[in-house]
Amino acid sequence: MRILSIFLQSMNPELVSPIFLLLFFAIVYFFMIRPQVKKQKEQSQFVDDIEKGDEVVTTSGIYGRVNKIDGNVVTLQVDTKTFIRFAKGAISKEMTEQQEEESTEKASS
Repeated sequence: MRILSIFLQSMNPELVSPIFLLLFFAIVYFFMIRPQVKKQKEQSQFVDDIEKGDEVVTTSGIYGRVNKIDGNVVTLQVDTKTFIRFAKGAISKEMTEQQEEESTEKASS
């Protein structure tokens, strides 16, 4: 910490403010923006890889099995002879993975 203060004291005061500003934006990018972009890419890849017969969970918490995929619309079978249509983007990667983990834990217990 002492080295940083010596370094900043020796610098031109006009340069210190832009350096802190750049440092702030770098921290925001690496700790907030970059992880969110990565998460969005994983979600879109998950949605693109959905196939008929997959068990999924929607963002609203509805569990179902994919019955039909028609472009951007997914038809889920939630019960015998009960079908609901959703936009592909309404299927949650996080909730589906969590549901799969819970069912695996119950099966192994």
